[in-house]
Amino acid sequence: MLELDDHARAALDGAHGAAARIAMRVVAEAARLMGAGALVPIASAHVDGCLCHGPGGVAFAEMLAAGGGRVAVPTTLNVGALDLVQHGVVRLEGEARALAARMARAYEALGCRPTWTCAPYQAGHRPAAGTHVAWGESNAIVFVNSVLGARSARYGDFLDICCALSARAPLAGLHRDAARRATLVVDATGLSPALLAEDAFYPVLGAWLGREAGGAVAAILGLPSDVDEDRLKALGAAAAATGAVGLFHAVGRTPEAPDLETACGGLRPERRIALTAPMLAQTRAGLSTIPVAAEAPIDAVAVGSPHLSEAELRRLAALFAGRRSRVPFYACTGRHAVEGEARAGVAAQLRDAGVTLVLDTCVVVTPVMAEGTGLTMTNSGKFAHYMKPNTGRDVVFGTLADCVESAVSGRLARDQALWS
Repeated sequence: MLELDDHARAALDGAHGAAARIAMRVVAEAARLMGAGALVPIASAHVDGCLCHGPGGVAFAEMLAAGGGRVAVPTTLNVGALDLVQHGVVRLEGEARALAARMARAYEALGCRPTWTCAPYQAGHRPAAGTHVAWGESNAIVFVNSVLGARSARYGDFLDICCALSARAPLAGLHRDAARRATLVVDATGLSPALLAEDAFYPVLGAWLGREAGGAVAAILGLPSDVDEDRLKALGAAAAATGAVGLFHAVGRTPEAPDLETACGGLRPERRIALTAPMLAQTRAGLSTIPVAAEAPIDAVAVGSPHLSEAELRRLAALFAGRRSRVPFYACTGRHAVEGEARAGVAAQLRDAGVTLVLDTCVVVTPVMAEGTGLTMTNSGKFAHYMKPNTGRDVVFGTLADCVESAVSGRLARDQALWS
């Protein structure tokens, strides 16, 4: 039996307007389907349903806006189907472009902040640890749960905007204490420090974790206590792409895992796995869709899934060091990462290097890359997972440095030493 507070009952009675009534009905019905006994007030939302997949989603958003809908909590927007800052980057035309533009206008009319990024935590949307939120987008969900310590279930289209309008979410899944304890321990203490210091280790670990854990919560031992957010971002994004991971604990680093006992909620874990280099090497190999010979020609490079941070953009510019890419090089990032004089300077360096900056969107959700089925290189575990099914292009995985060196030469260049 679902218990409703006065706010929810008033919304269902129409006291807060037509859109709020619809939103609360959706949230309440979702709670019943999840077996939740109550709704929980939320502090913020991140909406994934703003990506246009057709007229139905546009009609729903416009109906909410026409019904006086207004988000009741701070709400950011995930990537859309258009680059709303730069003209000519997205090759979407005709009715598809018109629908995507209408979708964008409707969500902004609902009071959502036009961040248009899959990494809202890099754009200042960082809810406090322990607060309940309703976030969509798989990498954003795992980051807000794991790295920030807020609490969100995995919200999809269009439950996310309904939670934002109603300021309520079903009290189920990762909102609950019991669902957040680790049942799987992943022991990385036997891996070499050199491997742990490599940026590409983290998306590979994430890809392995997603396949191994599914939707289980893992506690990871042995990661450096100072591992930065970009590496944790890459880990979580890959784990959420290859599996259903919504939360992991990096023992000694993330908020709910000061030690292993705390991460496991004081209970004995169900499984424990000791990571080895060969296990990860096999996963890394699986991130490339075809066997690729050394120095094989490549057709494009795509990075930035999740969106590149300011620090990653600076590193990318430094790796080019005045050189220029010989192949199309796409770097996806949020508008927040290139705004301001200093950031604009880095963006100019990248454009001078032949890099196409893709803002507000992503190359696997809308037509940006040149047509064809050639070989694309990436350092993203998430791109490696989605590139072939979404674009038809084969993909080869490497480090960010590998991507730059390959782009400059036009031929595959990968340092294999740490993985052999």
